[in-house]
Amino acid sequence: MPVHFTVPDDYAGLRLDQALVKFLPEYSRSRLQEWIAQQLVKVDGANATTKQKLWGGEKLEVLPQVHPAEQPYMAEDIALEIMHEDDALLVINKPAGLVVHPGSGNWEGTLLNALLHHAPQLAGVPRAGIVHRLDKDTSGLLVVAKTLASQTALVRQLEARSVQREYLALVHGELARAGKVDAPIGRHPTQRVKMAVVESGKPAVTHYQIERKFPSCTLLRCRLETGRTHQIRVHLARIGHPLVGDSVYLKGPQKCVPKLRELLGGFPRQALHATRLGLEHPVSGEMMEWHAPLPQDMVQLLQQIKIIADEPA
Repeated sequence: MPVHFTVPDDYAGLRLDQALVKFLPEYSRSRLQEWIAQQLVKVDGANATTKQKLWGGEKLEVLPQVHPAEQPYMAEDIALEIMHEDDALLVINKPAGLVVHPGSGNWEGTLLNALLHHAPQLAGVPRAGIVHRLDKDTSGLLVVAKTLASQTALVRQLEARSVQREYLALVHGELARAGKVDAPIGRHPTQRVKMAVVESGKPAVTHYQIERKFPSCTLLRCRLETGRTHQIRVHLARIGHPLVGDSVYLKGPQKCVPKLRELLGGFPRQALHATRLGLEHPVSGEMMEWHAPLPQDMVQLLQQIKIIADEPA
């Protein structure tokens, strides 16, 4: 609904955006300037400009637009693969492609929206009970707290590094042995959408062992001590073995058996799956553990790799 104002005489000489800040102090000037640019503000019935001067007595009409981030999140009927559910927690096997939490460009169709439909009481728990996340294109296990007390308990376990999380990752290159990456991770100094190993970053430790060897690539089992954003992706790229399909951290062509180059290059997401999750139940104190097998797209990729590997030279 539009709102209307009459410009007082003592506002004479102010720019339109300056006057709107006084009328609508709950909104930032940049937001108000956006509305002017979108022709959502009229002065005496005509579309306005940001720098337009006011002289008192003008009639203003403003059609406020609420930003999606400021609206209550909507429940949406989105199918979930539930591995476990009780009164305290919910364990989901998230498919690749599903965003966990609403954000810029993804205000709907997220795991959070699905959770609110599945368990409406989660509207009363911060972030609908989400205590950790997986990247949009990472598949696998994720725990959700169904009560505030459970959320607090799970967050404490994460902070204490007692939650056990293992991932299967297909990486470029042939590794000879297991290892550990201990390198701090923070925001990339120039590319803000990326993370990087930086001295000022937060401590991050990833353990990895070889699950299966292939020509030009290796399937690794990675265990997290910490849970930094993009941790496995950044750490493995750091040691020269970026994830297959990782459009963000895969730099340039990788050394590869020619027949595999097209296959690996065509995989549409980072080949990363959260396969094991272990934690202490927040109410009973019982140690619980869940396993999620590789999703079909990664299974098919490994089968195709094996076929090529078994072909005579």
